[in-house]
Amino acid sequence: MLKSAERPVEQLLELMGHKGVFTILRSLQNGPLRFGVLQQLTNLPPRTLSLRLKELEELRLISRTEYNEVPPRVDYALTERGRGLEPALEALAAWEEKSLR
Repeated sequence: MLKSAERPVEQLLELMGHKGVFTILRSLQNGPLRFGVLQQLTNLPPRTLSLRLKELEELRLISRTEYNEVPPRVDYALTERGRGLEPALEALAAWEEKSLR
């Protein structure tokens, strides 16, 4: 779990070092997604994905919306704060693509 006394940039960088976080944030750039879709994209076990989503929610980078339906439906989406990371995410994606060549 992230320490609340840390600065937001330090918290984000610590979290970005965990598997799946970059993929979660990049995937949510295209709009809200459900847990199952995020699990397929990240290949994380459900418990780990759930933890990562909670950590991103604690940093107010993503929001979780529950719908009162049967079966239950939950969507995850980037918040405005999370959207502020888009230029950095794009730069990291470009760097990754370039480094794989």
